[in-house]
Amino acid sequence: MPVLLVVDNPKQWPLGKPGVKVVSAREYVSDPTYNPQGGIKVFNLCRSYAYKSLGYYVSLLGEARGHRPQPGVTTIQDLKSPGIVRVMTQDLDDLVQRSLRAVKSEQFVLSVYFGRNLASRYDRLASKLFAMFPAPLLRAHFARKGEAWQLKGLGAIPLSEVPEHHLLFLVEAADEYLGRKRWSSRGPEPARFDLAILHDPEEEEPASHEDAIRKFVRAAEKVGFNVDVIGKEDIARLPEFDALFIRVTTSVNHYSYRFSRRAAAEGLVVIDDPVSISRCMNKVYLAQRLYNHQVPMPESLIVHKGNREEVAARVGLPCILKQPDSSFSMGVFKVETEEELKAGLDKLLDESELVIAQEFVPTEFDWRVGILDGKPLYVSRYHMARGHWQIVNQRVRGGRRYGKVETIPWEDAPRRVVRLALKAAELMGKGLYGVDVKQVKGRCLVIEVNDNPTIEAGDEDQVLKDELYERIMRVFLERVEARKSKGH
Repeated sequence: MPVLLVVDNPKQWPLGKPGVKVVSAREYVSDPTYNPQGGIKVFNLCRSYAYKSLGYYVSLLGEARGHRPQPGVTTIQDLKSPGIVRVMTQDLDDLVQRSLRAVKSEQFVLSVYFGRNLASRYDRLASKLFAMFPAPLLRAHFARKGEAWQLKGLGAIPLSEVPEHHLLFLVEAADEYLGRKRWSSRGPEPARFDLAILHDPEEEEPASHEDAIRKFVRAAEKVGFNVDVIGKEDIARLPEFDALFIRVTTSVNHYSYRFSRRAAAEGLVVIDDPVSISRCMNKVYLAQRLYNHQVPMPESLIVHKGNREEVAARVGLPCILKQPDSSFSMGVFKVETEEELKAGLDKLLDESELVIAQEFVPTEFDWRVGILDGKPLYVSRYHMARGHWQIVNQRVRGGRRYGKVETIPWEDAPRRVVRLALKAAELMGKGLYGVDVKQVKGRCLVIEVNDNPTIEAGDEDQVLKDELYERIMRVFLERVEARKSKGH
């Protein structure tokens, strides 16, 4: 992606890096040759971002042109609001105390240049502030109150106010940031659009591990995206992108949902969207929705304190108890006796007003139908973990035990299974879903509709191989193009 460094006076900036062009603010806002150019990243280093100043218009016009300026207008406005700064940085308190523990003075000023500080011991704090407020040059003011440090102010630094003895480091930091290695392996051909993939390599049960993430990156690049793999600290960067692909565990009480909501509000194409997350993650909603639309499922009861005594008679024993936001086989319990049922309901109803009790339907495997945009992608058999009633056994010594995954062409799967999965997915939306179906005694029963389904290298891609990843990325591309054609 072409990069522009916009400054008041290009002579102030001695950076000469391939792919980086230094232009004056006046040229950027007035030269019509910049108007139609998409796929450009703009770093605004003007001396002032005050409302109606030249620096303000660089960011404003940059956004109008689709150039993803840093800082964007939202960041400029956020930095002017002490309340917003305070709310967004409240989770940094532990890091602030650790980082400034050795400082002896009562005041401390941290200069952040492209996410770095001259003293490497402050780099982590600098990086976090830059991720939250993506402005190339930031200045944070801290003050000691008692034994603790507090952030008293945060603002953009005009290039003209960078001390002369900092300039060489600033140029080095910019050079490193602009040339940093990404997951991307694109050649010289510029990408048409920008895609962020939200991924946490340390998550125990991610939707995709790193091998699959790499395949998604290559597929996205192949269809025309520039790709950044981002983490949970990068929510402020979302305006840089055209689309967001969430590949971490989703929940309405999880940072993934905040990413989804923010991305949707910024006009990005996002999978999975916040509506899909809120619908699929709550098993109470799912049970009611499927019941209302006469989708076959195991006998199910929405349980509350007033009807808990009816569970055994309605769904039988053994039965399955589910907390509303269960996922990856966690928060799902099998109870065999009246005593276990009572204990399980005591625990779950203490945490939620409503829970799900469901008929226990034993099978050797569950069908998983992967669906995107209302169309089947793959069909897998998820075999139960050895000696267990679920596909994942969470209670084995040394970790978890998984059942075997066999993927077949969706055209070869039982038609009733696929049709039922498509009907259930349609009730959730047009996102990426994994619909779990049991086939037993001539019946097909929907167990769950999962947003953000697992896609792992060697499992769900056994049939389509790299084509599976490319099909998903082509849907992203089609949606982005559709939005752009409507002026979004």
